[in-house]
Amino acid sequence: MTPAPTAKGTVEFGEHRTWYRVTGRLDEGTPPLVVLHGGPGSTHDYLLGLAGLSRTGRPVVHYDQLGNGGSTHLPGRGADFWTVELFLAELDNLLDRLGVAGDYVLFGQSWGGVLAAAHAAGRPAGLRGLVVANAPASYPLWLPELDRLRAALPPGVDATLRRHEAAGTTDSPAYTAAMMVFYQRHVCRRRPLPPELMATFMEINGDPTVYHSMNGPSEFCVTGTLRDYSLLDRLPLIDVPTLVLSGEHDEVTPAAVRPFHDLIPGARWEIVEGASHLPHLETPDRFDALLTEFLDKL
Repeated sequence: MTPAPTAKGTVEFGEHRTWYRVTGRLDEGTPPLVVLHGGPGSTHDYLLGLAGLSRTGRPVVHYDQLGNGGSTHLPGRGADFWTVELFLAELDNLLDRLGVAGDYVLFGQSWGGVLAAAHAAGRPAGLRGLVVANAPASYPLWLPELDRLRAALPPGVDATLRRHEAAGTTDSPAYTAAMMVFYQRHVCRRRPLPPELMATFMEINGDPTVYHSMNGPSEFCVTGTLRDYSLLDRLPLIDVPTLVLSGEHDEVTPAAVRPFHDLIPGARWEIVEGASHLPHLETPDRFDALLTEFLDKL
């Protein structure tokens, strides 16, 4: 069972508000683990299990990024508003408002891993460690890999997907059904899908503004503003202990993950067998062991 939060609320971010949840105490001297969810446009729900780390004495901070979940929604804002720089500024603001900017660890999953690495490349003085989970180091490197995974789907599935993408009918039941074939191979291999993941999917569907603007209609059709985004030139600047995680069947393939390992000095890379994009939900024992070992060494 997920531990109850010790604090929940929102902090001001300009004229907007960022929702957060703290499990454990922030004033007991152990650097908190700040959890960055994916999307962009997802919510913290599917990562809530990480709150269990608080039982070992490490506080855990979850938050919903602007535009989603409990944070301010801005459905009228265009794609030019939703930038990497916006979310970096929101993260800096949250760290300052919670009083942890001088001593913290980041865990970023999927897009959250991209955001966490971009933050770390700025060499913030208080960052003690970094975990990049299931994230692409470069979208231009990743997109051809997604095409390769799509081509390996059962006959007719990719053709159905592309037909609806070309027609702009990605909200149709046929597209959703074909999409789930990919998701069940490369996003989450658990059956049925975990309720915390379904909660996140429902949040995205309720307000897809950020997801559609920055990513696209699905995990494997990246047509938004991130399609040309790359961290390759900034990864060598990261100077904290770094753990890189990916799944054996991950939609973010080794070709898209490898630069984190090769370009971040001293980075450790673990590929979790039997998992795809969500090892913390698919193979939790192995995931917990890897993450706990890394955090203990910090």
